Amino acid sequence: MSAVEIKNLTFTYPGAKEPILKNVSLEIEEGDFLAVVGNNGCGKSTLCKTLNGLIPHFILGDMEGEVRIEGVSTKEQEIGTLAKKVGYVYQDFENQIVCPTVLEDASYACLNYAMEDYEEKGREALEICGLASKVGDYVWQLSGGQKHLLALAGTAALSPDILILDEPIAQLDPMHAGRIYDILKELNEKYHKTVIVIEHHTGYIAKYCKNVLLMKDGGVKWKLSAKEGLRRVDELLESNIFPPQVTRAALQMKRAGILPESVVLPVDIEDGKKVFAPYLKETGPFRRETAESRASERKLENGGKLVSFDNVTVTYRAVKGEPPKIFDNFSLEIRKGEKIALIGSNGAGKSTMLKLMMGLIRPGVGRVTIRGKETGSISKEELGKTISMVYQNPEEMFIMDSIRRDVEYAMKVRKVENYEKRTDELLEMFRLTDLADRDGRLLSGGQMRRASLAIGIALNPEMLLLDEPTANLDIATRREIMKTLQMLKGITDTVVIATHDMQLVCDWAERIIVLSSGYVIADGPKEQIFADMYVRSQVGIRPPEIYDMGRELGILKPCFTIDEFIGCFGGGQNA
Repeated sequence: MSAVEIKNLTFTYPGAKEPILKNVSLEIEEGDFLAVVGNNGCGKSTLCKTLNGLIPHFILGDMEGEVRIEGVSTKEQEIGTLAKKVGYVYQDFENQIVCPTVLEDASYACLNYAMEDYEEKGREALEICGLASKVGDYVWQLSGGQKHLLALAGTAALSPDILILDEPIAQLDPMHAGRIYDILKELNEKYHKTVIVIEHHTGYIAKYCKNVLLMKDGGVKWKLSAKEGLRRVDELLESNIFPPQVTRAALQMKRAGILPESVVLPVDIEDGKKVFAPYLKETGPFRRETAESRASERKLENGGKLVSFDNVTVTYRAVKGEPPKIFDNFSLEIRKGEKIALIGSNGAGKSTMLKLMMGLIRPGVGRVTIRGKETGSISKEELGKTISMVYQNPEEMFIMDSIRRDVEYAMKVRKVENYEKRTDELLEMFRLTDLADRDGRLLSGGQMRRASLAIGIALNPEMLLLDEPTANLDIATRREIMKTLQMLKGITDTVVIATHDMQLVCDWAERIIVLSSGYVIADGPKEQIFADMYVRSQVGIRPPEIYDMGRELGILKPCFTIDEFIGCFGGGQNA
């Protein structure tokens, strides 16, 4: 039986020249675990909002065709009735959290429907979502990953037959991302829920989803089994969807004549072992670099000490209970010229560390110094010339009504000579000249990131801090941001990035600092960090899939890119 039936659906937003959805027809079977993929603007989120009645009952526009949930048209049902059948966890999930405590929020929807056992249903949902120990906590005590789980629990408490999640792991570290998908798998297999995810991360699609739907230009291009769909590499790449690395590697190797044409493309590591193992060539001995040798090289290559954390303790205020300590007797040095990635699970202290360097937070105990001077004793003007921070949400960087005025603002206020010329140079450097008169808040995700970086380096700071620069971006836009980061070379030599994006870490960082519960549990080059299985298990680090594929095959040399992997088979090309 079909959980969802869509026939000839066309929808146009008010004022739009063309429909966002164009004559869509689709069936989704009960019990499916479906991934919806496609490039930005193809209509994925709009399609899903027709399933829970937001379109047409709340979001206005011209709608033609029909959407049926369990055989009944959405036009004939009230949005409150549909909410009990179709649960939705939005990409901006924190907007769904409306109550002060965890249990209250998980129970809120059931209370709103006057269910007598509303609290029991909330507790059951929290148990399923792994938050049973947080029942009495306030929402603001939760980490980002825990809040995402709470939004899912609040939706699941109503026990809808269909669950929709828009970019469910966009802001999560790999450990919490895996937890979200494990819970969705349980809801799908044990509780027989139909699960629909809008997703860019094809590795999770390969591991968890049954089927995949590709949307293009407002229509459905195809709906296939997950494995069959992920093997359509060229079609996915045309829509800026990047299939699993093992799949792309195998296709390149077939085209290079390394693998025979008859080989079926693998979509995960288990498939990959069967495909690649017979063709692996002996790679010879590989000298592993030690953390000590790389650290000594860094000290020679880079300049003197720029930032120092000396026995720092940071405690946040608490409404009840003991105030949580983010850092306790924390010490660390950052040297001039280093390219550092800060990694760790949500709540590990990454953003707090950046804020300490910016002087936005002051330690309760200990000192944070820049070139030997405590941040608290440095004026904002002087600090702004030395260090700059680009926030996780780039729209927070925009205070004026155009990109040009935002980029020039700090220079103009400080009466920097020839600031107009410097502004023009920055706009050209970050490919923003044609967007100079646009409001930054109205740009696309990638454009906003580029604009925020231009604002961040306007004063030529010695050091740049970036908080999750690739969060909430599709993979194509993340690659564009990577190119932008490479442009900083020679402009701002010392860069620290807090990120969950392991491909960014591998492609860019020279030094990786791993935080866990406010402590540094590892510090070194990528070869050392990703080879340490204890560190990986402690903070849920997941290196690029091609790295683990190489390890499974017994390749001695770590492979961080597809090109490095193919090179172990006697071939290679840019990947």
